[in-house]
Amino acid sequence: MREIDENGLRLCNMQAKIFAGTLKELQCGSAVFIRRFMFSFFAERMDDDSFLYETSNEQDAYREIEQEYGSTNYGSEKYSYDELYWMGYLYRYWCYVYQTESKKVYRIISPRELRKLYFPYHSLDTKNAIERILEAKGIEEEDKIEKGVKILRRIKNCKR
Repeated sequence: MREIDENGLRLCNMQAKIFAGTLKELQCGSAVFIRRFMFSFFAERMDDDSFLYETSNEQDAYREIEQEYGSTNYGSEKYSYDELYWMGYLYRYWCYVYQTESKKVYRIISPRELRKLYFPYHSLDTKNAIERILEAKGIEEEDKIEKGVKILRRIKNCKR
């Protein structure tokens, strides 16, 4: 786990804007877009610290995800701007601080579950909200086995 810094905050704000912008830019339902986003190559690149050196914006995200998954108008339920902004910010904060892939965070908490937590949690500090979610789901902050595997992979890659 690491502390949030300026780069992390920039990523959080960018993802929040991407999520909130879907209300004007896309026809699909909010949960459909979030699923596509969290499993996309775009999100995978955001998981990497070097993403900030790319010149990407919200339009690039929509275009890239549409190229990856195709255009759709599936899903009619649209979340509010504030819900989407908060969800985008929280998901990216979680990925950045806990150094966890977007896919894994999505598997821990779906957008539908997260939406139900908007009113009770949106005024909390983001880290505190994440800790409460992890506690409610019975998940320890740090998976020691997964952390060990990552360290071993880094060591293996350095030897090459």
